[in-house]
Amino acid sequence: MDNISFTLESKEALSTSEAAYRPVIGVVMCENTIDENPALTVHEKYLDAIFNADGFPIALPHELASREGALESILSRVDGIFLTGSPSNIEPHLYGEEGVEALADPGRDKLSIALIQATLEKKIPLFAACRGMQELVVATGGTLYRKVHEQPGYMDHREDTHLPHDNQYDLVHPVEIKPGGLLSELLPDYQRFEVNSLHGQGAKRLGASLTIEAVAPDNLVEAVSVRHHPFALGVQWHPEWHSLTDPVSKKLFEAFIAACRERHELLKI
Repeated sequence: MDNISFTLESKEALSTSEAAYRPVIGVVMCENTIDENPALTVHEKYLDAIFNADGFPIALPHELASREGALESILSRVDGIFLTGSPSNIEPHLYGEEGVEALADPGRDKLSIALIQATLEKKIPLFAACRGMQELVVATGGTLYRKVHEQPGYMDHREDTHLPHDNQYDLVHPVEIKPGGLLSELLPDYQRFEVNSLHGQGAKRLGASLTIEAVAPDNLVEAVSVRHHPFALGVQWHPEWHSLTDPVSKKLFEAFIAACRERHELLKI
């Protein structure tokens, strides 16, 4: 399936019967504790964004990365993978740094990196938000700034935690799309637009397979795509927030689901 490619034209060419299919999207979860019991959770906003774009989300347990054959089996049943944001940070040893993360989630790290590598190999559509984009960077050989706000020349990309919850997701800075990439194709009417910003870490160095799709005013990488892949996109902001009403978010989720739907139909041929 290496020759499968996704374009806006192919999305529009889908027949009515094909468009009725709702792709199944695997969604990563985060490790938590509820009533002193280990738990895996995912914010409903991520699942809603998939539903709103006519996909069916299914949550993926961390155990998939440990049980023999489990990851291969689940990837044969899903049409796409969505990597969510999270308060946790990727463990630094995974990208060549020393130290310990206070908010770590090693189970998610293990699953997400395995998912990304298998998904890219199989050309399965992938969409990643915030921590998910950072996972995509690390899984493809890149590195991260552990604290962007402490780096000379960079602004503070963290949310203001003194604000009410909803206001923490307000649009706070613009991003500029690089010409000729996946984002410029998906968003032809946008060269520059505003995004929310709720992250302390950010992309430092990209692996050879990634392309920069958009940057912030301080030149921090805000979006990446994977070369020679039908649809593998990571964004540093939270597109799931107001995914039905924000025009950029709506277009991105619709394009992701369309790519998943197209792959499903092509595999049937």
